Amino acid sequence: MNKQPGSVPFGYEPPADTEKGTLIYYDTFESSSEKEWDRVADYAIERSFRRLVLYLIHEETAKRMSRKTPVSAYYKREARLSQWLEERGDPTVSIDGWEGKRKKYTPIDSALRHLTETLPGPHFVYMTTDTANSFASFSTFESWIVNVRLLLPSEPKTAHPMLERYRHRWSPLVPLR
Repeated sequence: MNKQPGSVPFGYEPPADTEKGTLIYYDTFESSSEKEWDRVADYAIERSFRRLVLYLIHEETAKRMSRKTPVSAYYKREARLSQWLEERGDPTVSIDGWEGKRKKYTPIDSALRHLTETLPGPHFVYMTTDTANSFASFSTFESWIVNVRLLLPSEPKTAHPMLERYRHRWSPLVPLR
């Protein structure tokens, strides 16, 4: 590290940070396509997010969140995501492997606690409308919705009453163009 004093011109102000927070994509990545992943990644670039983190849900978590369809093994979905990341070549997109290391059910509030403690804020969480309705039914929803902002793929046909109550804290994913 250089210990020499530096000088700047009188009145210099550092440039404003134009990048903001982290967009967290919380999903099983089973039924979603690469087209949707590209849509979210492009949205993160358009809105100048510092990072896009793909949070891959373990099959035990998906089972307990009352998913109707079975989910394939974690490592298979992770390999598919890694291949997409390699093809995309975007250094701001990464996979969070915390749930893969745990290898068991992880409640959404534990996952969000881990993500908000390790990633720069503000935090935006992209999830399916079904997952958002399930999340809204949990007792911890009220304490989390004030700390994170939800992004949904589209307007839900039927929204949970708590999701409807905090309508100002979520929005459908709409690109700038």
